[in-house]
Amino acid sequence: MHFAFVSGNPALDLIATLESRRDQPRDLLATPADLEQWVLACDELPDDVTADPADLDCALRLREAIHRLALDRMRERPYTASELGILNSAAAGALPTPRLSDEGVHLTGDLRSALAHVARRAISMLADPHTSLKECGRTTCTRLYLDRSRGTRRTWCGMQACGNRVKAAAYRARKQTAP
Repeated sequence: MHFAFVSGNPALDLIATLESRRDQPRDLLATPADLEQWVLACDELPDDVTADPADLDCALRLREAIHRLALDRMRERPYTASELGILNSAAAGALPTPRLSDEGVHLTGDLRSALAHVARRAISMLADPHTSLKECGRTTCTRLYLDRSRGTRRTWCGMQACGNRVKAAAYRARKQTAP
C-alpha cells in the first residue's frame, strides 16, 4: 500500500486515505492491517501498533469527521456538533510516548493514542485562523493540504503527483495546438 504524506498535517493525510472522493472513491484503509501500515508510515505516530475492526471503525469515523470539519472551515460554515463530538472524543485519549535512543526518537503507544495525536493536530489546525487550508487544484484529486507557500499561491497538494500531471497535460495540449 502506498500512502502519500504531502498535506502538511497528519489529520489531512488521514483524510487523504479516501482517494478520489468525487468520482470513484478508493479507500486505502479497507482493513485493520491497512490502518496499521498507515500509522507505521506516518513519521509522527508510534512505530508499532495493532488494529482490530473496532479501531478501524474509529479511525474511519475520525477521518470523515475531520474531513467535514475542514470543509466547513474552508467554506466558513459553522461546525456541526456530531463531528465536533467525534473529534473531541478522539483527542481526549492518551498520547503516544516519545522514547530517545541512539537511533533517535521513537514513539510508543497503541492505535488509540495515535488517533488522539491525529485528532489534536486536527484541532490545532482548525483552530488556527492563520492556517491556509486548500483543496488540490487537479480536478480528479480531492486531497486537502496546508498551503505554507509564499503568498499562499500553492495550487496542488504535491508537485510530484498532481503538479507534474497538470503541467504535463498543459504542455501536451500546447504542443497539439501549436503550428
